[in-house]
Amino acid sequence: MIIGNVLVIGGTGFLGSHVVRQLAARGIRVRVPTRKRERAKGLILLPTVDVVEANVHDDAALSRLMTSVDAVINLVGVLHGDFERAHVDLPCRIVAACRKGRIGRLLHVSALGAAADAPSEYLRSKARGEAQVADAGGLGLDVTVVRPSVIFGPEDRFLNLFARLVRALPIVPLAAPQARFQPVFVDDVAQVIVRALGEPRSFGQTYDLCGPRVYTLQDLVEYVGRTLGLNRAVLQLGPTLSYLQALVLEHLPGKLMTRDNLHSMQVDNVCACPFPSLFGIVPTPIEAIVPTYIGGVRPRSRYRWFRFRARR
Repeated sequence: MIIGNVLVIGGTGFLGSHVVRQLAARGIRVRVPTRKRERAKGLILLPTVDVVEANVHDDAALSRLMTSVDAVINLVGVLHGDFERAHVDLPCRIVAACRKGRIGRLLHVSALGAAADAPSEYLRSKARGEAQVADAGGLGLDVTVVRPSVIFGPEDRFLNLFARLVRALPIVPLAAPQARFQPVFVDDVAQVIVRALGEPRSFGQTYDLCGPRVYTLQDLVEYVGRTLGLNRAVLQLGPTLSYLQALVLEHLPGKLMTRDNLHSMQVDNVCACPFPSLFGIVPTPIEAIVPTYIGGVRPRSRYRWFRFRARR
């Protein structure tokens, strides 16, 4: 399947910017809608990328964006705010616009652990949106769903948040310290998305994406501390104090955590299957990447990166 023109919804976000760059590197023309064009300065300079000011929640605007494209990628996700609008209504609008515009290919990014009976509204809404997209697979639309674990990389809001906390606090009070994660590198997820676009064997499939190792939340905070050369104690909060911490943080500017985030951590964010072999990717460990963006790039961190890439 030849893909020459792609609409990337959510292309200005963390994962989206990596997907757009990889598409552009392949010479694929990419259309990226955004509310404010100046927020996408890093993408505007790419030769095959067209950043367009548009409201993707408007059906007419969405239809115009799909003119002359071969495929649509939906990367939109929010950790706070209106889950129904972002995770359910938008996928429904995208499916309808694809059918109206006779777009045959849709790749949708959901979330690991998404389920109708999940403990958080974030995961439940992701499941409802995923169902909207999956149902479209029986209506002439070639659909692939990707469900990554928590994603790490230079611009992430996960390990970089821990780095800020470790730098600022002598003791880190940690909610849900035994919550389990299997972090996956942003470039690995982006590669799966880009390679799946024109791969017929991925049609109708759902792929869970995880890194090579499982960590508890406490493991990750302590690892970030070691990487920074800062010995910080972690204060493990039990269920009641974890809830109270989330309640307080939920009402502070920036929302470092909400009660819904805490509920999400009741479900292990790990994969029950290996990384999909179809895409020929060896998942990257955090130890090969994180030292290059937390605490500055040092010769040792460069060495780890090159050694991993050389598979040595």
